[in-house]
Amino acid sequence: MASASHSRNSIFKKERLQNLFYAAPVLFYTVFLTILFSFYVLCYPRSTINYTANIIQVYNQTTIFIQPYKNDSRSCNLFKGQWVLDERGSLYTNFSCTTIPYKRNCFLNGREDRDFLHWRWKPDQCELPRFSPKTFLSTVRGKTMAFVGDSVARNQMESLLCLLSTVETPKEVYKDTEDQFRAWEFSKHNFTLMAFWSQFLVIATERVVNGSTTGGFDLQLDKVDQNWSEKLDLMDYVIFSDAHWFLRQNYLYEGDNLIGCVYCQAPNVTDLGPSFAIKRAFQTAFKQINECKNCKKIFTVLRTFSPSHFENGTWNTGGGCNRTRPITKEEVVGRDSDWEFKKIQVEQIEMARKLGDYRGNRFEILDITEIMVIRPDGHPGLYWGNQWMKGYSDCIHWCLPGPIDTWNEFLLEMIQR
Repeated sequence: MASASHSRNSIFKKERLQNLFYAAPVLFYTVFLTILFSFYVLCYPRSTINYTANIIQVYNQTTIFIQPYKNDSRSCNLFKGQWVLDERGSLYTNFSCTTIPYKRNCFLNGREDRDFLHWRWKPDQCELPRFSPKTFLSTVRGKTMAFVGDSVARNQMESLLCLLSTVETPKEVYKDTEDQFRAWEFSKHNFTLMAFWSQFLVIATERVVNGSTTGGFDLQLDKVDQNWSEKLDLMDYVIFSDAHWFLRQNYLYEGDNLIGCVYCQAPNVTDLGPSFAIKRAFQTAFKQINECKNCKKIFTVLRTFSPSHFENGTWNTGGGCNRTRPITKEEVVGRDSDWEFKKIQVEQIEMARKLGDYRGNRFEILDITEIMVIRPDGHPGLYWGNQWMKGYSDCIHWCLPGPIDTWNEFLLEMIQR
C-alpha cells in the first residue's frame, strides 16, 4: 500500500510539472502582451476630442453621420468645402511608415496632441472618398509619377509613399549623392515614384560674395532646370509645386541678361518682386512640357501655393505655430501674397492647358491654398528635431501623418476623372 501511494504521488507530481511546463509559454505571452498594452496606453499620444460632445457640430456641417451621401465628386468642385471631424484618423502612423523623414516625424520629436489628425475635408456638393492605396496603385499601374519642386513638393511625395506602403512596401531604386533625385519602385504594380529637387523649376545658381554663399540666387527664368527636364520623357504624371524660395534676394536673368531682382535694393536694378519671378518660372516649366518632342502625353498637376503659419514673428524672430485645431475662415487675415501667388500659378497653367489640349497633354490644378490656410495646426512647429536650430519653429512643412495626406486624396480623384 505504501508503495502504491508513493507511486501515485510521483505520478501527480509529474503531471503538475508537465502542466506548469505547458502553461509557461502562455504565462510568458500574457505578461508580454500586458506590458506592451500598458506601454501603449501610457506613452501613445492621445486625442482629446470628445466625439460624443462634438457630433452635433459635425452633422450640422454635413449629413455623413445621418445618411449616405450621394457622391458626385467627378462633377463637383472638390476644393470648396470645410474641415469636419472624423474619428478614424490617418491610414498610417509614424511607427508603421518607415520612410517618414526625421524632420517630419512630429510625434517622434515630442508632439503629444493628436487632435489635428481627426479632421477630413468635406466638399460642399459631394464626398471626397478616403484615400484607397489599392485604387491608386491600380490606376497608375505601369506608369511613372514625378514630384518636381521644393521641400514641400517632397513633403507631399513622402505622404504618398506612406499611404501606398500600407498596401505594398516601396523599394528605393535610386538616390544621387546630393539628394536631388530619388526614385522608388512598387514592383507588384510596375509603378515608379520619383522626386526631383528644383526649388525654382528653372536654372538657379547660388550667389557667392567674398567666398561666402548669400542665400540668394541668380535665376535664368527662360532656361528650365535640367535636373528634372532631362527625365521628362520618363514621366506619365508630373506634379509641380514651388514658390517659397522666390521670396529670397534673387537676381533675375533672361537671355543671359540681368533684367531685375527680388528684394535686392541694388542701384540701377529694378525690383520686379517675387510674383514676376514665379510667373516666368512656371511659364518656362509648362512650355517645356508642351514642347517636349520625345515625351508621352503627360498629365501635369499644379499644386498651388502652400501657406505658412508663423505667428508672433517670422521664422527667425521667434515666430511659431502652436495651434492644435483648424481655425475658421473668418480668422484668416493678412494673406494677400498667398492669394497673389496662387492666382499667378493658376493663370499660367490655364494658358498651358490651351496648348496642351492641342498636343494631347492634360493640365489640372490641385488647389490647396484656401484649404490649408485654415490648418495652422498641421505643421511640425518646434517638433522637427533640428539640433542646430533649437528654438526655431517649422511652420512651412507638414507633419506626417497630418492634413497633407488630404492632398493625395485630391490627387487620386483628379487622375481618376
